Amino acid sequence: MKTIIEPFKIKSVEPIKLNTIKDRRLLIENANYNLFQLRSNDVIIDLLTDSGTGAMSSKQWSGIMNGDESYAGSNSYLFFKKTIQEIFGFKYILPTHQGRAAERILFSTLCKPDDIIPNNTHFDTTRANILSQNANPIDFIPDKFKDTQYIDDFKGNICIEKLSLFLKNTDISKVPILMLTLTNNSGGGQPVSMRNIKDLRKLADKYNIPLYIDACRFAENAYFIQQREKGYSKFSIEEIVKEIFSYADGCTMSAKKDGIVNIGGFLCTNDEKVAEKNKSLLILTEGFTTYGGLAGRDLEAIAIGLKEAMDQDYLNYRIQSINYLGQKLIENNIPILMPVGGHAVYIDALLFLDHLNPEDYPGQALACALYVFGGIRTSEIGSLMFGGIDDKGKKFFSDYELVRLALPRRTYTQSHIDYTIEVISEVYKNKNKINGLTITKESKFLRHFTAELKEKN
Repeated sequence: MKTIIEPFKIKSVEPIKLNTIKDRRLLIENANYNLFQLRSNDVIIDLLTDSGTGAMSSKQWSGIMNGDESYAGSNSYLFFKKTIQEIFGFKYILPTHQGRAAERILFSTLCKPDDIIPNNTHFDTTRANILSQNANPIDFIPDKFKDTQYIDDFKGNICIEKLSLFLKNTDISKVPILMLTLTNNSGGGQPVSMRNIKDLRKLADKYNIPLYIDACRFAENAYFIQQREKGYSKFSIEEIVKEIFSYADGCTMSAKKDGIVNIGGFLCTNDEKVAEKNKSLLILTEGFTTYGGLAGRDLEAIAIGLKEAMDQDYLNYRIQSINYLGQKLIENNIPILMPVGGHAVYIDALLFLDHLNPEDYPGQALACALYVFGGIRTSEIGSLMFGGIDDKGKKFFSDYELVRLALPRRTYTQSHIDYTIEVISEVYKNKNKINGLTITKESKFLRHFTAELKEKN
């Protein structure tokens, strides 16, 4: 059948407050053109992020009621640990309250000032946590992938050739780890191939550098490998996941994505010495090693959610729904990053608003316009998020100017998606009326969360 149906029944609902264009125009002005500053009640369709915004299953809610809230040695932690070891295969498992906490602990224990951390593409919190250690996050993607219209089955791949040349001409003592983000969020939610992971492992072995994976969308990446990569069509998602992580020395994870929970994450490693250093910092900042800033009920929900995220029917629905959104936008001549990836569709704001330049923050301008016209909250993945001011006081801009439509898991139905398509198409017809923005106030790190902007005349 062509019709995509949700492989679940709706058991509980939350009302959506409907407001007017006039209301929303005033609301975005009061929020200083920053969608992070809007109240959720003032948003009709919230596609700001897929992190922690999904709907938990009846099994997860049942697990929450069974949570063991013991401070140390809780049964929920043992269940959590056993599940993660079965799925990912790592020896040492440390819970954290979310993914960025895992990143902070890892980089705080492994990074020195002036160290270099390679990745396919660092996401915002990953980049910020590295910079906070006075280290340098560097992205390695093929130049051709920077073209939003270029099509490749695995456009999230790290560029082995670039990285190999870099390592050949670099002091390896300044490269404590290699990172790989699955899927490549900042690169358009694009997957990474198993071949690319294997090649990166070989490079890591050549220079004796540990390889860590940002695993927040591991199940979605495994699905793309199953569907697109030769030799994996008959493998189960669980088998593909196990092989992926067999090539890694550890991982960080925001369970708010492919754990399908509202809070939580973890840090894994096979290195006992690294684990001991991480434990010390975890206890100092997050909590004891068997809860890591989470309640027992959260640990239960994560363990169940990780299993549910690998369900074949769920992944078919998840990826097909996102593809449906992307293909309908293409049919309406909306320029999006190609091909359609996982968890989100990314509008190319520079092509959409071709009368604006990067210094006009076209991604943020478009995101604000979508909110005003249709009450849809999205996220800018562009120069507001990844631009800034360098050490010489000169502004720099991102390689991409994107607007991300991140679909929460098991939250919206096809009619919500159809409404989103209609809003974007109508905004496109009136795109020349959208003005650029300028920043009036910003912070040093992760400025997009709190920045204040105003509309250019």
